[in-house]
Amino acid sequence: MGVEKLVITLAGISFNARLETEKAPATCAAFLKHLPFRNKAIHVRWSGQAVWIPLGDLQFGVGYENATCYPAPGEVVLYPGGVSETEILLAYGRVAFASMAGPLAGNHFLTITSNLDKLPELGTKVLWEGAQDISFERV
Repeated sequence: MGVEKLVITLAGISFNARLETEKAPATCAAFLKHLPFRNKAIHVRWSGQAVWIPLGDLQFGVGYENATCYPAPGEVVLYPGGVSETEILLAYGRVAFASMAGPLAGNHFLTITSNLDKLPELGTKVLWEGAQDISFERV
């Protein structure tokens, strides 16, 4: 089986993305069950240059795998809940993933592979204009 790919659309701009199935197989499988996934992305409060999707008590049924506190631009992480609510975070610049309870680690399960140069402008748009539509769909 080849590498599974998704399209992320944020504020009307589309990005190709690769699922990290070898490094985060359980997270990828759990997320695929929720596709197509549509929500709103807002700017992070404590983590730096990222947007996030707060998911409250939504459970994906996964533990930690391929977890990081410092996702690189274009990396998407799923925080499965615990100290803070379940959330998805998309880094567009420097990030030290955290909540008001302190540092967090999320499962890096998806990597953007196109239009990385557009991420900073989208981060600024979300920061100054507020919540933006985001979707994740299979190619």
